[in-house]
Amino acid sequence: MGLVATALILPGLMPSDSAEQVAYDRFLDRVAAGEVADVLVDNQTGRITFIDDGETTFETTGPLELSIDDRRLLSDSGAAVRFETPQPGFLQTWLPLLLPVGLIILFFWWINRRAQGQMSGMMSIGRSRAKTYTTERPGTTFDDVAGYAGVKQEIREVVDFLRDTEKFAEIGARVPKGVLLVGPPGTGKTLIARAVAGEADVPFLSVTGSDFMEMFVGVGASRVRDLFESARKMGKAIIFIDEVDSVGRKRGAGLGGGHDEREQTLNQMLSEMDGFEGSEGIVMIAATNRPDILDPALLRPGRFDRQVVVPLPELDDRRQILEVHVKGKRLHDDVELDLVARGTPGMSGADLANLVNEAALIAVRNGDDSICADHFEAARDRAIMGQKRESMAMSDEEKELTAYHEAGHALCAAVLPTADPLHKVTIIPSGMALGVTMQLPAEDRHTYRSDYLRERLVILLGGRMAEDLVFGVTSTGAGNDLVQATETTKKMVREWGMSERVGPMAWGSQGQVFLGDDLMSSRDYSDETAHLIDSEVQRILTEQDARCRQLLTEHRNALDLIARSLLEHETISGDEVGRLVTAAASPGNATDPSPVEPSPVDPSPVK
Repeated sequence: MGLVATALILPGLMPSDSAEQVAYDRFLDRVAAGEVADVLVDNQTGRITFIDDGETTFETTGPLELSIDDRRLLSDSGAAVRFETPQPGFLQTWLPLLLPVGLIILFFWWINRRAQGQMSGMMSIGRSRAKTYTTERPGTTFDDVAGYAGVKQEIREVVDFLRDTEKFAEIGARVPKGVLLVGPPGTGKTLIARAVAGEADVPFLSVTGSDFMEMFVGVGASRVRDLFESARKMGKAIIFIDEVDSVGRKRGAGLGGGHDEREQTLNQMLSEMDGFEGSEGIVMIAATNRPDILDPALLRPGRFDRQVVVPLPELDDRRQILEVHVKGKRLHDDVELDLVARGTPGMSGADLANLVNEAALIAVRNGDDSICADHFEAARDRAIMGQKRESMAMSDEEKELTAYHEAGHALCAAVLPTADPLHKVTIIPSGMALGVTMQLPAEDRHTYRSDYLRERLVILLGGRMAEDLVFGVTSTGAGNDLVQATETTKKMVREWGMSERVGPMAWGSQGQVFLGDDLMSSRDYSDETAHLIDSEVQRILTEQDARCRQLLTEHRNALDLIARSLLEHETISGDEVGRLVTAAASPGNATDPSPVEPSPVDPSPVK
């Protein structure tokens, strides 16, 4: 609009291009010489247009009001002189008034269009955001889920019911209305749900718990109603809610009372789950890694009838998972997936997928044409210990202190009978640590004996005790070790009943607010019991610290040999540590019990 106005106004203000411009004094000279035949004077702008004897048009600009002398000169020249006051046109008169009005109208029109768009969005805000996967859409199957035979068997019953409802109806069996997948992050709960979508010849509605929540009141409940209504229209369908704990948390928690938007959404979900019968062919599957915070009403029979635990994979499961992830990758002949699986206890399926990918990246980085066993070893070390910081400059004092610190850990791990086998020891900085002692269990552990835990405390205290024995001082390098030892001891006393003085009692922690319980809840034991627990934690740690000192003192020769080997090679294997312990115990291999003079050390965190 501004361009249009400019195009209309400027032509009236700019001089004509057909007339030649001359100076005003030149104009007067030509008038005095009698060379001007016709003169037109604009009283508003002072523009003068004149024609000479040759009928050529000229223009000049004079004063708005001509002087008396100039008027007399024009009058005496004999030229035809005309004075004119031009009247403004329609656009020149009204456009300055209409332009602001037009801009105001344009602004309100834009606001109205925005409001219409928002209203159309608000009309659909209560609709479900579930993604629908029909039978025509290719999806994941149970063949893509490695391991977890028991989990797949329980889930397969749901698939069989949806495929052949009559078979279950003939015998009077009722399929569970809901299946809750419970397990740590990365174990494949969502993958299993996608496999159900690929196995069942029914539509699959997938939604996350956070999709129900919105800033407007009542939107969550509306989306729940729309989700179940969509499933009913499909006849048979599977509804999958991922991260159900975001909407299914216990009611009545926090400062907001019992009527916040999340609780209204949960109430509507409970009502909808009660509203359809098992014969309708609608099955709900939900996944969570926090079953402890779910509302009890959500877990009762008739809603989520069955809870399927998806744990961390066992040895055979890890091998099968590795076989799936190495497909399409070029492996060297020296790679044994059984050994890789045995060396990755506690890793989830997502961790194993990342391990394989990291090994492939290391192979490419090294310029190798295939993934070998060393690449898997390096990838595992990086996952457990962190990225190596080989460029980090350490002083001789720091390196010496770190070597004896890690030697203390390694010696305790090698000597104690129930400790996990020692894998390797390094003083190369990795992650946030200046050194790492790595142990790998020979087999998967599901329970821990009290003697194993007490020896674990000795191993954790070994680094600090080695510093004290050799240098006569301790450093902040044992900070993380002390945190782990203290937390383990607290659980032994407070939760696992491994204290004779406290007895076979379990006391929960105070971190209950996050779990959705009473905001003002506190510990469930008296001050006297708290004092008893604290004294028992201190006693156990003190006893294991004394045990650690005695062990390192008895094997001082081995401690020195391990530390010297670390200073020379920086990284040694668990087998090498065992050989050094054996060599130090043989006759004729006694060393000076004080081979290192205490020196001031810049304390740095180590493991």
